[in-house]
Amino acid sequence: MPTIDRQKLGKQGEQIAAQFLKSKGLSIREVNFRCSAGEIDIIALDADIVVFVEVKTRSSEDFGLPEEAVNYFKQKKLIQLAMYYLQKEHSQNKRCRFDVVSIIIRNDKVKKINHFVDAFSA
Repeated sequence: MPTIDRQKLGKQGEQIAAQFLKSKGLSIREVNFRCSAGEIDIIALDADIVVFVEVKTRSSEDFGLPEEAVNYFKQKKLIQLAMYYLQKEHSQNKRCRFDVVSIIIRNDKVKKINHFVDAFSA
């Protein structure tokens, strides 16, 4: 799949994930939070818990499930980014968790969406 198509698919997945999380009662704080160390797809609030969300979108399961791409190294990177964000926002004392939203989109239609709450811990 060409890079531009993957980027479009990824952006589409992030938009779908944000709407999905809103429908579950989460409040979206940021989408695509960027700093020099990287990017967090979605930062949300679930009551008083800061939720850092990694969104993985694919057009098929031919090369594995989307959530399988959130490996140990990706988790460590997200934890580092989350610590930076919490420090920047003076929120180091807030509770937080790491969720993964996995989406399969085919022909611009959502075929499957999974939300893994507290998918891994710091």
